[in-house]
Amino acid sequence: MPTISLQMYSVDEAFTKDPAGTLARLRETGFTTVEAFNFVHRAEDLATAFAEHGLSATTGHAFLTSQEVLLPDGTTLSAPAHEDVWTAAKRLGLTTVIDPYTHPSRWETAEQIAETARALNAAAAEAAHHGLRVGYHNHGHELAAQVDGTSGLEYLADLLDPGVVFEVDLYWAVAGGADLTALLHRLGERVIAVHVKDGPLPGDATTTQVPAGQGDVPLIAGLNAVKALEYSVIEFDGYNGDVLDAVAQSFTFLRDLGHSAD
Repeated sequence: MPTISLQMYSVDEAFTKDPAGTLARLRETGFTTVEAFNFVHRAEDLATAFAEHGLSATTGHAFLTSQEVLLPDGTTLSAPAHEDVWTAAKRLGLTTVIDPYTHPSRWETAEQIAETARALNAAAAEAAHHGLRVGYHNHGHELAAQVDGTSGLEYLADLLDPGVVFEVDLYWAVAGGADLTALLHRLGERVIAVHVKDGPLPGDATTTQVPAGQGDVPLIAGLNAVKALEYSVIEFDGYNGDVLDAVAQSFTFLRDLGHSAD
C-alpha cells in the first residue's frame, strides 16, 4: 500500500512564514510522511521541526547531475556537493534522493541524455555507500523529447543502472504528451514514487492546478498502473487559493483510494 506524502515545495511559502503552524496543519490533515525540499543546508532544523510535529521525510529532492543548474527562468544555481547531500539525507532519515530537474536544453540529443545518465549512475554509486538510493523526477520536456522514436525519459531509463529509480510526475508526463498508463507500464518496477497533481491540460501550471481528481490528468489509471509504488507524493507547482486546503483535498482523494498515511 503506497504511503501518502507531500513535496514540501508545495507549501514552501506558508512554511517560510509559519513553520510550526504549517507543519501542524499537515499533521492535522493526516500526513506522517513528507518529501524534503531544499534540505541540504538546513537538514538539522528540518529534522527537528518534522520530529516535533510527528512527521518524517523519507524522500527528498537535490540536484545531482551537474554543479551548475540552469533554471527555467534562465538563471543558474550552484548545486550542493554530493557529500553534503548524502550527509544531510542521512540526518533527515531519507532513503531516496531524487534529482528534481534538468533543463530542456539537455534533452536535445542522445549524447546529452547519455551524459545525464552517466551523472545519475555515478551519483547512485556514491549514494549506495551511504545506504541511499538515487532517483530522477521528470517534467514535460523529457517526454516531449524524442530519440529514434523513443521518449527522452525512456531513452534515459535504458541507460541507467537498475538501482536508479523514478519518481514520475503524472501531471507533467501527460503535459509532455505521454500515454500515462503505457509509460508507467514500460518503466515498470523502477517507478517507486509518483507526483500526484492535477489541473486542466493544457494549462498554466502555476495558476490552474487543482486538487487531485478535479482536473484532466487520469490519476486513478496512472496510480493503478504502477506496480511497485511506495510513495504517492502530492505536489502543487502553484495554486490560486489556500494551498494547504488544496493539499488536504488531495490527501482525501488518495486516502479514499486506499493509500496509507502511515
